[in-house]
Amino acid sequence: MTEQPKSLIEAIRYFSDEQTCIDAVAALRWNDGKPVCPHCENPKSYWLATQKRWKCAGCRKQYSVKVGTIFEDSALGLDKWLVTLWLLCNCKNGVSSYEIARDVEVTQKSAWFMLQRLRLVLKNVEAMPIGSKSKTKPVEIDECYLGGKPKNMHRSRRAKIGQNDHKTAVLGMLERGGEVRAMVVPNAKKDTLQPIIHANVKPSSVIYTDGATVYDTLRHRKNYTHETVNHIEEYVRGDVHTQSIENFWSCLKRTLGGTYVAVEPVHLDHYLDEQVWRFNNRHKNDGQRFTKALGAVTGKRLTWGELTGKEELPA
Repeated sequence: MTEQPKSLIEAIRYFSDEQTCIDAVAALRWNDGKPVCPHCENPKSYWLATQKRWKCAGCRKQYSVKVGTIFEDSALGLDKWLVTLWLLCNCKNGVSSYEIARDVEVTQKSAWFMLQRLRLVLKNVEAMPIGSKSKTKPVEIDECYLGGKPKNMHRSRRAKIGQNDHKTAVLGMLERGGEVRAMVVPNAKKDTLQPIIHANVKPSSVIYTDGATVYDTLRHRKNYTHETVNHIEEYVRGDVHTQSIENFWSCLKRTLGGTYVAVEPVHLDHYLDEQVWRFNNRHKNDGQRFTKALGAVTGKRLTWGELTGKEELPA
């Protein structure tokens, strides 16, 4: 991208032209913006100006810049897609499908599908383990429970979910001043949480948690330095506290409760990935966040059947 928009109004003006959108996506998915056939990987192709797509000189198949990206098989223009991606990356408390439907003039159902596909782009599948031996950069670990209150539910839904199954457990690990890792877990038992912690926190790291017994044996593996704070008596003891991860939970709950209002547990991990991505890129400006997200649209696909459970997700 030669000119990077720095604000929403600049992004709307910049991406109002279809060719500009095509060039922006092409520049980030291919070296120097030179297209490569997604079918046979032939670098030679012809530009069909009237159809806004290329024709491969090898296999003779036609392809647009959307093929092989999260935008594939979408009838919506890239101008709508890119403005939606800008809002999703830069609205700190998220953006609802109803707002997107009004802003880019699509149906609410289409807006929801767009947002779910773009959340897949924000999922960091190659995240490196966090942590450090330094006490200035400890890893705070905590779990929280997300879900509606039974008193606000219809009696039939209360009877269906039972007394203790209305909340979804989420585990979070945050390196102070750095990145956060958060994921939906089936339960908050020791045998479930500790393998996840071992996989996401570097050996010999300094770890701070609350007094929950599920963290008791952390120091016995991976050489962790583990200190706890008992919330019955205190919340901070010198540098030992979990206030940073609690701050992340606060931001997440404001997003879920204030913007999205009702999130089904089956889709909760998508919304969690969105919040984690925004938090981990909080030091970038709006244009940098957008460019980073746009550079990750290649090689990802989510169909309506996969999203709604009518088709199996790819392995």
